[in-house]
Amino acid sequence: MKDISKITLYSGGHKGAEAEFGRLAEAWNLNEVTFSYEGHDAEHTNGLKVLSAEELKKGDISMEIVSLRMKRNYSKADKIRKVIQSIFHMVNNGYHVITVGWIQEDGTVKGGTGWGVELAKLFNRPLHVYDQDKKAWYAWEENRWVENIPVITSETFAGTGTRNLSEDGKQALHDLFKRSFGTK
Repeated sequence: MKDISKITLYSGGHKGAEAEFGRLAEAWNLNEVTFSYEGHDAEHTNGLKVLSAEELKKGDISMEIVSLRMKRNYSKADKIRKVIQSIFHMVNNGYHVITVGWIQEDGTVKGGTGWGVELAKLFNRPLHVYDQDKKAWYAWEENRWVENIPVITSETFAGTGTRNLSEDGKQALHDLFKRSFGTK
């Protein structure tokens, strides 16, 4: 088993999946970096790193590009821009990207979580999504989703996902940590 004292979770501390990732990382004594920004009220704040306006800009991208990748229109671009910018920092720092949400018919993932998934695809990172409707884990392999149960083996990983974490999704994350780091 890998030395877990060298493993770092990068997340955003939002209510739901991100806060649950943080609680689990805390329980297993993993290092944490929780990205936030002015005006964001994180639920989980271990390892809090408040991104400056300058740092947020590093994750800036045209909302047209985001809309094209996500195959949807963002009418309130200003509201979601900081979320998208902070997601960039999570994915840029965490090698393995692990999310909880819903894979849609077009292959994208619902909501802001979907942007983290698209970045992971662009950066060619190991990527897993727990689909809460299908109650199964999927990996992005050879440009398609395939059922695949993850284990965290890299020293850095990004944990993100829906605010509407189901009990089943919560259990899937707990089981992921048990598989990866042993019983707690």
